Amino acid sequence: MNDDLKRILYVEDVSSIATVAVMVLEDLGGFEVRHFLSGQEAIDALPGFVPQLVLLDVMMPGMDGPEALRRIRQLPQGRDLPAIFMTAKAQVHEQDEYIAMGALGVIVKPFEPVSLSATIRQMWKTRDSAVA
Repeated sequence: MNDDLKRILYVEDVSSIATVAVMVLEDLGGFEVRHFLSGQEAIDALPGFVPQLVLLDVMMPGMDGPEALRRIRQLPQGRDLPAIFMTAKAQVHEQDEYIAMGALGVIVKPFEPVSLSATIRQMWKTRDSAVA
């Protein structure tokens, strides 16, 4: 697939982190980003937004990122939706679990705002080359 990444559904429960991430993804990365504070909000909004990628915080109250991804993948429009996790839980075995779930990659928090868009694009390209 050679389609350019444009639309990101972003789930992060910490407003200060989300504000920075959305700002750099939109202003520096040129992405259209829809931010949600919970996995359930993201799941409810998914049909109306039709993202190309879901960017998920791992640790959230109520429904964590891995559970949100499992539920997203149960929806017709989410079945093949690529995902990237963002987490402070960066131990290798944890990252391996997220990759085993089908995530393109894991971005470790705290992330470098200036390079966030490039990191996401690189993970996206990895997906493209794996599918091509």
